[in-house]
Amino acid sequence: MDIKEQLKDIKTQLRLSMNGAVSQSMREKGLVYKLNFGVELPRIKMIAGTYEKNHDLAQALWKENIRECKILAAMLQPIDTFYPEIADIWVEDIQNIEIAELTCMNLFQHLPYAPAKSFHWIADEREYVQTCGFLTVARLLMKKGDMTERVAGELLDQAICAVHSDSYHVRNAAMLAIRKYMQHNEEHAFQVCRLVEGMADSSIEAEQRLYYMVKDELGE
Repeated sequence: MDIKEQLKDIKTQLRLSMNGAVSQSMREKGLVYKLNFGVELPRIKMIAGTYEKNHDLAQALWKENIRECKILAAMLQPIDTFYPEIADIWVEDIQNIEIAELTCMNLFQHLPYAPAKSFHWIADEREYVQTCGFLTVARLLMKKGDMTERVAGELLDQAICAVHSDSYHVRNAAMLAIRKYMQHNEEHAFQVCRLVEGMADSSIEAEQRLYYMVKDELGE
C-alpha cells in the first residue's frame, strides 16, 4: 500500500474503534480536538503495531487534525529521520496536554538530540513548547539523571521560575522535572531542598506549593 492507502486504512480502523463516550468525556475535561474518535490508547497501540515505522506515513498522520492520528504519528515516526527542525515544527503544533505527554513519551525522549532540544524548549515562552521541554527533561531524568553542574543549575533555575507560570500545565511539568531530578540521588534531593528552604513562609502560593512538594518527596 502507498501512503495514501495506508492513511485511508488507518482512518477506517479508527472509525470502527470509535468510542463516543470517551470522546465526550475528553471534551468535558477540556481536551478539545477538531476530530476525536475516542479510541482508547491500547487500541491505538495495537493499530500502530500492524505498521512498520515510516517517516512519510508519520508525517502524513501528524498533519491530520485528528487526535488518534497525531498519537499514531509519534509511535510510527523513525528516530533517524526526525530532524531537529521537524521536532520544532511538531512541538509548535501541539495544542493540548494529552498530545504533549504522549509525544514526549513515544518520540521526543528517544531523540539523540533530546537533551539539548528540551532545554531549548523550556526557555520558550509558548505554553506547550515549554511544557514539552519539561516533560522531555523529566523523561530523560527517569532514564539517566546524570548532568553537569552547570546544566543542572540551569534546569533548576528554569524549573523554579516556571513554577510561577500562569499556565497550569507548565507549572505541573516543571514540578515533575524537579521531582525526577530529586529522585536521581540524595545529593540532588538535598540540592533542591536548599534552594526551596526559604519558601516555607512565602506569601506566594506557587512557592509554597513547591516547598511542600519537595518536603513530600523527601518524606518529611
